[in-house]
Amino acid sequence: MIVVTCPGQGSQIPGFLNEWVAVPEYRERLVELSDYAGIDLIAHGTTSDGDTIKDTAVAQPLIVGSSLLAWSALSALTDTTGVALAGHSVGEFAAAAAAGVLTDKDALSLVHERGRAMAEAAALEETGMAAVVGGVEADVLAAIAEAGLSPANMNGAGQIVAAGALAGITALSENAPRGARVIPLQVAGAFHTAYMEPAVAALRTAAASVTPSDATHTLWTNNDGRAVSNGAEYLDLLVGQVSSPVRWDLCMESFQAAGITGLIELTPAGALTGIAKRGLRGIPAVAIKHPDDLAAAVELIQTGSPS
Repeated sequence: MIVVTCPGQGSQIPGFLNEWVAVPEYRERLVELSDYAGIDLIAHGTTSDGDTIKDTAVAQPLIVGSSLLAWSALSALTDTTGVALAGHSVGEFAAAAAAGVLTDKDALSLVHERGRAMAEAAALEETGMAAVVGGVEADVLAAIAEAGLSPANMNGAGQIVAAGALAGITALSENAPRGARVIPLQVAGAFHTAYMEPAVAALRTAAASVTPSDATHTLWTNNDGRAVSNGAEYLDLLVGQVSSPVRWDLCMESFQAAGITGLIELTPAGALTGIAKRGLRGIPAVAIKHPDDLAAAVELIQTGSPS
């Protein structure tokens, strides 16, 4: 089974869409997706600086729109009906659209509202996130709790993301668990924690106007790593996900139980394939960062081995 994954916030870097917009058909697709997203994906993916695309209200639709661009490009080159899908954090909206649960328009409209609401929630208090890499999991979780933080992302492969007040992030950085590194992340707030409850309410209101469909592909949820086929249930999980932990570790366990044979990460790629190299050892992985990477992804789907 080939699993196509969709990255979350923090995966964007300045200019990552430069090669994509040089191809007329991909530029046209980005214009269409920009209309749905309510922001100029081309400008933000080519000329906007790092601080601009760090803004939650920009980053989230930019990431999801870019993943949908890569998905449509990949699907035009090979049969993707047999692949499975999963997204990390906001990437779940791209996965939901690829799996037919949401239309591209609904996915990006909801992400626009999600990003705006989360930015507003983040502005209420000074909060942040930090990746804790390495160490013994029990010791890491204890240190996170001692600093007054929450484990927002359980990414597996020895990586846990802590979130909460900036003072707690500083305390954790200054007292890293033995054998672990603490890396502050360039995000605007403590996502996937109780600090985001105001955003959940706003997103739930927006989601009430959307009619989801059942998934056409195997589609896993960050909530607990299980496959969810019912569209209404998946949409409800998307709403609650804003203030609940991302369990990517459980998603990877599900990939393995389902017999994963290869992993593809959509644009802006790199983070999830990096985790997969540590957490899914021996499984070939392709990160679609640029249009030139599509050929390797197609070969992985068609032959089980990338070029």
